[in-house]
Amino acid sequence: MTHTRDLGDDHWAVRPFKNRVAGARASARRRAFAQLAAGIPVLPVVIVTVIVLVDLVGGAGMIWLPLLAAGPALAATTNGPRGVLSVGLLAVALGATLGIRDGIPGRELAAVLSALVAVTLASGLAGVLRGRRERVLAAVRSVAETAQHALLKPVPSTVGPFQVAVRYSAAAAEARIGGDLYALIPTPHGVRLIVGDVRGKGLPAVGTAALVLGVFREAAHDEPDLLAVVDRIERSLARNLGHDDFVTAVVAGYPQAGHLEVVNCGHTPPLLVRACGSVTPVEPAHPSPPLGLRALTGHAPSLHKLPFDEGDQLLLYTDGVTEARDHGRAFYPLAEGLERHVSHEPARTLDALHDELLAHVGGRLHDDAALLLIRKPAASEAGVPAEVTASGAAPEVRCYL
Repeated sequence: MTHTRDLGDDHWAVRPFKNRVAGARASARRRAFAQLAAGIPVLPVVIVTVIVLVDLVGGAGMIWLPLLAAGPALAATTNGPRGVLSVGLLAVALGATLGIRDGIPGRELAAVLSALVAVTLASGLAGVLRGRRERVLAAVRSVAETAQHALLKPVPSTVGPFQVAVRYSAAAAEARIGGDLYALIPTPHGVRLIVGDVRGKGLPAVGTAALVLGVFREAAHDEPDLLAVVDRIERSLARNLGHDDFVTAVVAGYPQAGHLEVVNCGHTPPLLVRACGSVTPVEPAHPSPPLGLRALTGHAPSLHKLPFDEGDQLLLYTDGVTEARDHGRAFYPLAEGLERHVSHEPARTLDALHDELLAHVGGRLHDDAALLLIRKPAASEAGVPAEVTASGAAPEVRCYL
């Protein structure tokens, strides 16, 4: 019995395979073309082309040929050594062609072409060094971001009874880390938080901030008294800091419903926002020295107690916010900005403040800036009916200090 092959069936079985192979090849060609296009130094090539066209039209010869060196020199600022060499070879080839066309003497043409080769090699070396610096900078940024996440741990949007939002901007944008510090943690003694500013910049300031936050996180859990938490931080800094180093900070706690405790150690006063919308600074009754300087002054910090009810908010910040200046050297008015942008959502409030702050300084801060906002939401916002009076009306919201 003779077996016959159904060519029609084989044809339709092979066609999908051929289509897939063709599609894969087309996709590979597109990716290769995209990578090639991405690596082409467009602007340097355009400059070389313009110089060639000017020479062809004007016929000036030696006047324009040295300008071809601008191509590889510019390529070094935007491309790697491969792009620089490509532009350099293009410039040399076109320069030789134009020189022969314009009848330039061999010695002069050789000098021009030698200069183009030298500029190309120097630009290629510059491109290699630039790429190395960029890789080092990327590694530094990665390490700094890791250190920042370990030091300034992310704060959840809700901690205990509070809605919370944090915004932090380091003045050293390349490092993305600075000397400002913040932390907010729930403890057996209520929610406790700290916002501070280390004197100085760089790695020493980061090390001091890490020390303060480490001691605070331990003491906040161990010590029932907020002043004892501050004393623990003070003793640790006294052992580890130099004579000229210090840390300004505000330490706050919420030991019981409706009451907030604040200890200010030489820091900018927090801003208290009542449910009615009024904004007032929480000034300490007895000013205290920054952390690390108590031995020089002999003054111990004092505890400030204030009512903190539903709808109230407290904004803690560093002086990088209030000392930010515009082009006219005017400081950023934080209290007025807070009155304009305060809302029932701390994250939205800080987003608006941060955007306005950057607009005030023209886009970049010159000092580290930290903002931490807590809000005590009303029971009705959590789905619990608000308290009403005997007449059925909601209780009056009053503003007080």
